[in-house]
Amino acid sequence: MLSTATNYQLALQQLVDSALPTGAFAHSLGFETYIERELVSDEESFGIWLGAFIGQQLTYSDGLAIRFLYGGVDVGELDTLLSASLLPRQVREAGIKMGLRLLEIGAEVFPSPALELYRDLVTTGRAAGHQPLAFAVVARSLGVPLQEALAAYLFATATSLTQNAVRAIPLGQNAGQRVLRKAHDDVAAAIDSIARLTLDDFGALSPGLEISQMRHERQRARMFMS
Repeated sequence: MLSTATNYQLALQQLVDSALPTGAFAHSLGFETYIERELVSDEESFGIWLGAFIGQQLTYSDGLAIRFLYGGVDVGELDTLLSASLLPRQVREAGIKMGLRLLEIGAEVFPSPALELYRDLVTTGRAAGHQPLAFAVVARSLGVPLQEALAAYLFATATSLTQNAVRAIPLGQNAGQRVLRKAHDDVAAAIDSIARLTLDDFGALSPGLEISQMRHERQRARMFMS
């Protein structure tokens, strides 16, 4: 019989696998604007952008929301905070689309009372269904410790963005792996930062990142939905 830790590790691997059909392959979350402006054009420049994205959006928004949910903050309250703080429409809608898919998959594969509660809030129009909250609800219900949940979510997001950059820039597959290896330190630093932040820090993202995400809505040619 498998141990509890092994069970949740297997479940966690399934949750963050790139084959999980949440639609992450369709989103750049802002880096395509940097490609169009020729600010991201190779392995080095994408690695810099990815590090900034992890240290900003994944720290002050997604990661902090996950930590607060683990700390007992009401999921409906956190959902409202995310909807209010994600100013770029495309990025907000992207997170909701992926979140709704994750809620649907989770209900079939990893059902729990907490997940049903969040789904009920979404289906009755009292919550939007953001991806980091959907992930956190499932992970917490499975008994995944907070630090492991954060590491898995942050690195899975970095992986999907890197896979998309390999296609869009384009980068070689080996270059993508080198970028991800360097992102290990960025993820570790983000987890340390998330542990120290407070509710007042929620949504404190770089204006440059948000502006680039907004510009994508009107970009003349694009590969990605966000």
